[in-house]
Amino acid sequence: MDGSWDALVVGSGFGGSIAACRLAQSGKRVLVLERGRRWEPTEFPRDITDVDRVFWRYPKRRRSLGLYDVRFFSGLGAVVASGVGGGSLIYANIHIRPDPLIFASASWPTSITRATLDPYFDRVAAMLELAPLPADQPIAKRDLFRAAAAAIGREVFDPEQAVDWASCRYVAECEFGCRFGAKRSVDRTYLAVAESRGATIAPLTEVDGIVPVAGGYRLLCREVQSGRSTEFVAPLVVLAAGTLGTNQILLRSRDRLGSLPRLSPRLGHGYSGNGDFLGAIFGARADLQPSHGSDVTSVIRFFDAAPEFTLAAPTFNHDTMLFLAGLGQGGGGNWLRPAAPLLWRGLHFLVPLICRSGLLGRVRDHADPNAAEHMTNLFAIGRDNANGVMRLDGDDLDIVWNYAAENAALVERMERGMQEIAAAYGGTFAPLFSWRLFKRILSVHSLGGCHLSDTPDGGVVSTHGEVHSYPGLFIADGSVVPSSIGFHPCMTIAALAERTAEKAAGRTT
Repeated sequence: MDGSWDALVVGSGFGGSIAACRLAQSGKRVLVLERGRRWEPTEFPRDITDVDRVFWRYPKRRRSLGLYDVRFFSGLGAVVASGVGGGSLIYANIHIRPDPLIFASASWPTSITRATLDPYFDRVAAMLELAPLPADQPIAKRDLFRAAAAAIGREVFDPEQAVDWASCRYVAECEFGCRFGAKRSVDRTYLAVAESRGATIAPLTEVDGIVPVAGGYRLLCREVQSGRSTEFVAPLVVLAAGTLGTNQILLRSRDRLGSLPRLSPRLGHGYSGNGDFLGAIFGARADLQPSHGSDVTSVIRFFDAAPEFTLAAPTFNHDTMLFLAGLGQGGGGNWLRPAAPLLWRGLHFLVPLICRSGLLGRVRDHADPNAAEHMTNLFAIGRDNANGVMRLDGDDLDIVWNYAAENAALVERMERGMQEIAAAYGGTFAPLFSWRLFKRILSVHSLGGCHLSDTPDGGVVSTHGEVHSYPGLFIADGSVVPSSIGFHPCMTIAALAERTAEKAAGRTT
């Protein structure tokens, strides 16, 4: 990796892979820095007791290089991916173009609308060859979900997915890493194109800070396994470490290193969990065959009134559904209730310990298979108020947000919608344990903190993703999204990244 670079890209998820692809196609010499490892399809973990392969930094061990980074902040929990390909390795493949009203919000710059983003949505769709679950594929859980939507008078649709359906085995393992190569994750699409055009990917390399230098920027990095410090310099940098990673790098650079003092005072403000809210239906009257199909087949719209949200019913492979059934209607963890206020932040240590103990396997092995076939998860994605604040706690990131109080109306409407669906199934509903015990959501769609804006007073980056006051420094990930979306967000993140990459690729270095 020695030598000079035209562009450094930090992160290899949707934003980073798109930036790397378009910059390499423009003829620039590109280096992609990714903290996680490469994952071949057959290597994705399935043994939950192998915590060093499942979890990232459990709790802060160098040898823990797993796929899932699970964090419990002051205000909520969050799950992100770690690996070459980022979140595309473990997402549900769902791509939805949000309604125009999302971009009409006062949070968005007026120059960014559904119409201005449509050409970039088209580029993403073409690269990932998006297509919905084939209509002629018999999937019982899809039919029953659509029937439930009709029973309560709601619009339902099958969204486009980034899947090679001819290769799909329909085993509901999309969010565990696809072992059959059917998922069109960005490591197999955008990054593959970038590498074919000369880009280099450096896995297991973590970025700690950014320092302006003559003609560009120096990235202060660490080799993840050895801890050895290293540096890279280029005239152009695209920061795409995900919402959590990007905000942490910039907060460290501004507040610890003092190297980026002119960053907007809005840095870290306006975090959104995209209204993610999880629950489950038990005791459905019909056999749902939950382990057959893609994780998510269809989406129901609740956009007739505010606060708006959408609803899906993800289910997983047989072992996972058995485990969830074994927890029972309450979702497990009732014994934690008296100590809940003290235990929340300790879950970062407790969850991997429970996994390693083998307890979860015993829960699965003693579950009623019939109960597993008659249950489904529910996943609502809503328009929360995006009022979380990311800040440093020592050298680590924390998120402060009284989510339950500030988003009570959204949660109440989502729970009511889930209960209506449960009634249509002939079953009963319960929310995820993190809400029931702790009144905190668990988000898999972290957004914000580096908002798109016309001026530094309104956000961190320009409407084309260039950091205010720092020419040549761009951000291309979910951190630039200035509001909750109410839909699966990856399509919006990718379209914005295409727009930013177009600007960055055209910049003279």
